[in-house]
Amino acid sequence: MEAYICSLGSYLPSRRVSNHELAEIVDTSDEWIYSHTGIRFRHLAGEEQAASDLGVEAAQRALKAGGVSADELDLILLATSTPDYPGLPATACVVQDRLGAKHAAAMDLVAACSGFAYALSTARAFITAGQARNVMVIGSEVYSKILNWKDRNTCVLFGDGAGAALVSAAEDGGKSRILDSYLRSRGAGATALYRSHGGSRNAYIPGTTPAEELYLKMNGRQVYNFAVPALVETIETLLERNGKSMADVAWIVPHHANVRILHAAAKRGGYSFDRFYVNIEENANTSAASIPIAMDEMYRKGMLTRGDLILTVGFGAGLTYGGNLIAW
Repeated sequence: MEAYICSLGSYLPSRRVSNHELAEIVDTSDEWIYSHTGIRFRHLAGEEQAASDLGVEAAQRALKAGGVSADELDLILLATSTPDYPGLPATACVVQDRLGAKHAAAMDLVAACSGFAYALSTARAFITAGQARNVMVIGSEVYSKILNWKDRNTCVLFGDGAGAALVSAAEDGGKSRILDSYLRSRGAGATALYRSHGGSRNAYIPGTTPAEELYLKMNGRQVYNFAVPALVETIETLLERNGKSMADVAWIVPHHANVRILHAAAKRGGYSFDRFYVNIEENANTSAASIPIAMDEMYRKGMLTRGDLILTVGFGAGLTYGGNLIAW
């Protein structure tokens, strides 16, 4: 049994925040943010919205697009590093209940910005093992609630959103397949991008733990130096072990963290940047949601044709990286 992406869905919160608005609360400017990151806007969740709310919206749209009911789902995989609750219960279980997917197992997958690549590979494994026929893979993030809005080095980079892919058992003779995945980690860099307190290593102590210790921290230079070669390694590995070249690839769909990272990776690998689909200007970094949001946007624009070879590639906290080779 093989697996393919049956349909896609995505959701962005209605609140759209420009760089000019951020410049009113932190020492920065539209020119600085755009020149250093490629970002002009980001969408931010409302006070009442959590990762499950965004994920439900994206999943419902994917189900509708695929003509599949929630009852037909066997498994829900939710990739997030901003869950509804710290540790438990899994946000995927909240989504399962809200969707009415009464026959589905559900679990979260934590690989930060690489989460969608990891979850898509996991969905494929369940289907090829005969353990599922329909798996809903969701990337949903609400980074606005874990950012220090006084730290201009991080708060300008992220946005909120969710993307979903319905992964189903492929019919014999069809062109569409998830062909391969390449997943790796470098845990030695775990503290390059992390939240230092609130877990079992450094518990939150009311009245003692400073509030800023609960927010995201990032060593931007370390992440950049890791990300560029990781992207090239993933792309080259997937192509080489499947006997393909860049000439065979219709699109590379990368995780959108910083346009400078993507340009540097394209240059190092000798790839045409025109082959990369990039929407970071509008959405900023939506972590595990960035790749499925981009793919859904591409599909709605008529940019994906069944049989096209698509290569996804991501990197993020952990440090994790990886990607998927997909015959769309």
